[in-house]
Amino acid sequence: MKRWLLANLVALCSLLFLGTNAAWAVGGGIAPGAPGVSSVWSYAGKQGIGTSYEQYVDNKYSDRAPTNAISKVWFSIAQGIVTETAYGEIDRAQINDLQFLVTGNGFFDEEKVSTTSKVDYLDKDKDGRPLSPAYRVINTDKDDKYTIEKHIFTDPDHQTLFTKVIFTAKEDNVTPYILINPHMNNTGKEDVAFVKSDSLNAREGEIVYLSLKSSLPFVKTSAGYVARSDGYQDLKDNGVMDWTYDYTDQSKPGSVAMIGQLPTLNKGQTSTFNIAVGFGSTYQEATEQVDASLKEGYESLLAKYNGKGSAVGWEDYIASLKNLPAMIANTGDKGKQLYASAFTLKSMEDKENPGALIASLSVPWGDTVNADTFATGYRAVWPRDFYQAAMALLALGDKETPLTAFKYLPQVQVQSDTPGNSGATGWFLQKTHVDGTLEWLGVQLDQTAMPIMLGWKLWKAGVLSDGEITEQYRTMLKPAAEFLANGGNVNIHTSDQANNRKINPPSTHQERWEEQSGYSPSTTAAIITGLVAAGDIAENAADDPLAAKYYFSKADEYQKNVDKFMFTTTGDIKNCNSSSEYLLRVTPNADPNDGSRIHDNNSLLEADERQILDGGFLELVRYGVRKGDDAHIAASVCALDNISLSEDLRVRYDIAFDGKKYPGFRRYGNDGYGEQINDGSNFRDIDDGQKKLRRGRIWPFFTGERGHYELELAKAKHGGTISNQEVAKLRDTYVRAMEYFANESLMLPEQVWDGVGENKAHNYITGEGTNSATPLAWAHAEYIKLVKSLTDKNVWDSYPIVQARYQSSESLSASSSHPNGTKISANP
Repeated sequence: MKRWLLANLVALCSLLFLGTNAAWAVGGGIAPGAPGVSSVWSYAGKQGIGTSYEQYVDNKYSDRAPTNAISKVWFSIAQGIVTETAYGEIDRAQINDLQFLVTGNGFFDEEKVSTTSKVDYLDKDKDGRPLSPAYRVINTDKDDKYTIEKHIFTDPDHQTLFTKVIFTAKEDNVTPYILINPHMNNTGKEDVAFVKSDSLNAREGEIVYLSLKSSLPFVKTSAGYVARSDGYQDLKDNGVMDWTYDYTDQSKPGSVAMIGQLPTLNKGQTSTFNIAVGFGSTYQEATEQVDASLKEGYESLLAKYNGKGSAVGWEDYIASLKNLPAMIANTGDKGKQLYASAFTLKSMEDKENPGALIASLSVPWGDTVNADTFATGYRAVWPRDFYQAAMALLALGDKETPLTAFKYLPQVQVQSDTPGNSGATGWFLQKTHVDGTLEWLGVQLDQTAMPIMLGWKLWKAGVLSDGEITEQYRTMLKPAAEFLANGGNVNIHTSDQANNRKINPPSTHQERWEEQSGYSPSTTAAIITGLVAAGDIAENAADDPLAAKYYFSKADEYQKNVDKFMFTTTGDIKNCNSSSEYLLRVTPNADPNDGSRIHDNNSLLEADERQILDGGFLELVRYGVRKGDDAHIAASVCALDNISLSEDLRVRYDIAFDGKKYPGFRRYGNDGYGEQINDGSNFRDIDDGQKKLRRGRIWPFFTGERGHYELELAKAKHGGTISNQEVAKLRDTYVRAMEYFANESLMLPEQVWDGVGENKAHNYITGEGTNSATPLAWAHAEYIKLVKSLTDKNVWDSYPIVQARYQSSESLSASSSHPNGTKISANP
């Protein structure tokens, strides 16, 4: 205690003597400047994500498995550096960023700013297809003073992030430093940092620890508060590391960083060494993990990670995907994107909660999002994104992960004992942590339908037996179907939000963009499909004929009202027949012709419902509610493709790659969920007077949705068949477009730059992924499903029972007329 008090006194006296803006030339003891500046997350446009592959034991991840401990470490790479590394659960980041600082003759560089980055995979087959998420990152100084090559992956048997570094100086007197900014337990301002001569360490309370060590000994180490006494500020001050603080104030947690100086190199010299970060619930555990990984070494760990020899790793997972080889012919890049999408989706599963598939390992526009308090961003479970990922993995031939995912779903279904619930049950929560903790409480009826749809698919694929689907029907799927059929009074509360409303299907509290209430074609398509699937399970497996009859009748009712409720005949947008008739994005009141106003949540302004188009109506075709050549769908496609609309209302943009144009689509006209048009800077989730300058950009997975529609349209035109030549055309347009939308390391983004507005903040190239969220699970899932659909010549997640029910001549005749009985025609 006396030593601690003395260190505090020395630091305080130094601070008072030097002044608050002076350089603290103090060695040892406690770092001044608590609590540091407010923290933020990292850049969301990831160049790669990774984790160790683990095998299930009875649909669980078990440390008692034959393969030793389960690695519960995930990492991401952005701007050439390690970012947002999680340990324990996938939604709990422990590191915000880990990078090099470099000094030399008259310069001070920050790696993510001062270098040009190239990312590739360490493990590839003879055709260049990646076989694991182990990465080679080569960062070259923009003035060619040095290069930093890094090989990044995790230790499959320990809680360790591992990096091999090859640092080459191209001039004399170049000194590298390792800088790590922890965000322990997923917050950035509750940390304590401490260093030793051989390690950089941090903790949050007694909850979690990390320890960074290097095989190349440090020259010096220091801990400090970010933007006050950390190593970055030290080097920026005079290019010399002359602050060597031992720790930050344990009574004043804050935003901290640790730095370690490495030996200086001269021109032509190369230093090759390993760095590793170990995690644990105690300091001893964290150091044991990192020491074990460094002792085993690079070659052995990488071989285990990849699955070489007798080790079980990512190559084994890729080899287990039996549908993968046949799908390669329907890619435009010999399967490279397909392989990367496979392990990217699998990497986005939590291991503490097996089957919990998240939306993205990123926080959208994270480098301007406050991280002082716990925030998941997209590192969370949405049943809709979850469904897309599970269905894509099933398409590849992975039966275990979708089954485990399906068995996870009760954790996010509202039941009588759900915390804060005193209302209706059976519906699925809008957004949760991977452990089921409630986060957002909106009712999205498509997210309640999709678990039923997934269960039906698993049953028909033989993954679930009649007995198993019956058990799931009685405990999970029937309550969901009852809510889809009847709705109910929702009344659920948490400490900071509440949802109390009456749900009357098919009107939804929120459509798939989580912004509008009312009648949505995409939501209604899922509701109809979910009810028909539930009816089929009830009738054929669960011996519940009365329920089956009721679910079928409600699905029929909703199907008959799609046009009445959602197809406008008095629109403002011309389709290709110069008429103004099309399916709306959403209508609040089941009258698509009265000009109801859509409020401006994430929109540029409040608007007439008839002005706003999106492609959600294509889900009616995907699931089988409408045939591919349905006239109302064709009319709506024509309106959607109208490129003469003003930039705010326009949805379609054709993007050029290698001299050819490929179709891209925004979420909807008037979308404001994207970068500012005045300078291209990050989306801001505040009304700061700049709200009307926000603009949602192109989402690559809409190109996949359009490809699925075009497949069904081509089949409908040719009596249900499609030639190999026509499949090739679809591949070369829609599959190839999605491949171009990916970055060089094959990560598919949520959004790509559409070329509209100023661009000085990031200087994006048109068609390049933005800082919204990369990789997006939904985008990778849609790509996989499109390739599978073309391979099968049939839409992968279509539902034959729905097609059989609603694609008879009678139903087609009804759907080709307006509600007033007037026949229409449309030429797509």
